[in-house]
Amino acid sequence: MQTIRRRVARWAIGVMIMAMAGMPGGTGAQELIELSAGEAAARIRAGTLRSEDLVRALVDMTERRRDLNAFITFDREHALVAARKADGLAARKSFAGPLHGVPIVVKDNIHVAGLPSSAGTPGLQGFVPARNAPVAEKLIRAGAIVLGKTNMHELAFGITSNNAAFGPARNAYDPSRIAGGSSGGTGNAIAARMAPAGLGSDTGGSVRIPAALNGISGLRPSLGRYSQEGITPIAHTRDTAGPMAREVADLVLLDTIITGARDRVAPAQLRGLRVGISRAVFWKNLDAETERVATAALDRLRDAGAVVVEVEMPGLAELNGKVSFPVALYEANVDLTRYLKRYRIALDIKGLAERIASPDVKGLFASAIVPGAKDAIPEKVYRDALATRPALQRLYAETFKTHGIAALVFPTTPLPAAPVGDDQTTKLNGADVPTFPTFIQNTDPGSNAGIPGLTVPIGRTAAGLPVGLELDGPAGSDRRLLGIGLALEALFGRLPAP
Repeated sequence: MQTIRRRVARWAIGVMIMAMAGMPGGTGAQELIELSAGEAAARIRAGTLRSEDLVRALVDMTERRRDLNAFITFDREHALVAARKADGLAARKSFAGPLHGVPIVVKDNIHVAGLPSSAGTPGLQGFVPARNAPVAEKLIRAGAIVLGKTNMHELAFGITSNNAAFGPARNAYDPSRIAGGSSGGTGNAIAARMAPAGLGSDTGGSVRIPAALNGISGLRPSLGRYSQEGITPIAHTRDTAGPMAREVADLVLLDTIITGARDRVAPAQLRGLRVGISRAVFWKNLDAETERVATAALDRLRDAGAVVVEVEMPGLAELNGKVSFPVALYEANVDLTRYLKRYRIALDIKGLAERIASPDVKGLFASAIVPGAKDAIPEKVYRDALATRPALQRLYAETFKTHGIAALVFPTTPLPAAPVGDDQTTKLNGADVPTFPTFIQNTDPGSNAGIPGLTVPIGRTAAGLPVGLELDGPAGSDRRLLGIGLALEALFGRLPAP
């Protein structure tokens, strides 16, 4: 009898310990929030993790880090109900797909059926799409649970995510700093361990900039690799959705699901890998700490056997300038007008613009995008910009081919996260510089060329702010870039949690 009592007592103590940890089997919440999407999916499939426990740990973290203002729409109970349903299916060995029961976050300009899709602007706050965007649909059909819709720069027209309608998304490593944009909420949510992975969108850097500033990885895929349907547009010849995650392996997983790719992505062999650096284009005007961290990363690449090739790209800045803003501003008028009509939103572009809350975006729409704007791009200028794009694409293609390089490498942004509120200007090495053009200096040219770009974290400044290294590769080389990213991640490691 005493033996039975001792066993019951030990069982009760074990139950108490597990309850204190908050998870079955004694797995603590901290361990769960550190899981990658791939790790979580494997544990759920193996029966060693319940989706509900994972979701509960993540939503608890979300509530603790409300100061980061990562979400525009967040529904704890809806996520938990979805997790319980996933667990019920898993108990019967029925799995939706490779993300069964795994929580993700989605930028608020990407449609998720039944959830508002405001694109961060008051005029669209009441718009609830009936269908998922194809990029979201692929992940949801694979079993992913959408925790919520993330904060962003209003209508995706900016890189700070200082949103006057919903409040600023703040940097996971320093809430007094910007999260980057326009996918700032996806970036800070993943970095702060509110979700392992998610979706952003990128027109001129909007996946890569917040990924770099928050110390995670992000992929801008080759233009056209992902469907643009069901995403509030800026410019159809520049826009793309892109995956964001703390681990490159999760970018591979999400890209595989979205595209249906069948090839396996293995870490690249760094020894003998040829990468290019163009100092006159991508390594200029760098913050001193960013340059220190990025230069140290280059040295480590060389030590690992990579061949770093100096390349020239004459005329790149001029070609990019002829394409960039003429295309974005002209297509914004056309594409947003079509979008509002297609989804039967009871606003025209002028009405949408009148309700914009953020001063920088409101001013841009009034001066250059709404019908009759004094600085609107004439059609001839737009056509000339489109005619210039092939020359920009040839310059990239010839650079890759002539030098035999797999990618160009450079700091993703010339400086770390700026203070929240530096919407017009910020400090770079003590001097005032324009915020938007400075932050997109390195991400914009590849966007206009339509080539893939991958950013991975390589360290932090002396002040503790993350620094990212970008790799731009030839059009269609997305999977090869991801393989290089896996190798770089093994070399540099993941950043510790904020």
